Amino acid sequence: MKCPYCSQPESKVVDSRDSETGEAIRRRRECLVCHKRFTTYERVEAVPLWLVKKDGRREEFRRQKLLGGLINASTKRDIATSQLEAIVDDIENQLRSRNVTEVRSREVGEMVMQHLRGLDEIAYVRFASVYRSFKDVEQMRATIEDVLANPPGTRPPEAPRRRRRHADDGGEPSLPIGK
Repeated sequence: MKCPYCSQPESKVVDSRDSETGEAIRRRRECLVCHKRFTTYERVEAVPLWLVKKDGRREEFRRQKLLGGLINASTKRDIATSQLEAIVDDIENQLRSRNVTEVRSREVGEMVMQHLRGLDEIAYVRFASVYRSFKDVEQMRATIEDVLANPPGTRPPEAPRRRRRHADDGGEPSLPIGK
């Protein structure tokens, strides 16, 4: 293993143990030339997981891209990065446990939506606005009304997304946004 300090290829393993998650082996090494110590991790190389986009394109699943979308949705919210990383871990583990090489990007988006809905309603609406490509404020209003009418934990996952209207007000949406 090449030393990160002096670039010499000779080093010896001083200590070896499983990482905290058990998914890697953590090794402490010492360079035989400069005698500095450094840590390496040995992991099983995962089979690539491909996302099939709406237009049929295939793109390799990237944890960092998913985490970036979650971070954007939760900007200025009281959500720890560790919570977002746990969501990404859970989603990736669920996808990899299927033992398939391709998954529709829509499935990943719905998994994210389900996690965010229970975590933070604002982050959920922000993510939904990008994921569902809201065309106008009416679509956002419908999503907000759905969240208000069905707080997290009360709505079955397969419930349809419909905008609620009052019968007595001529079909105006029930949420007074922008009025």
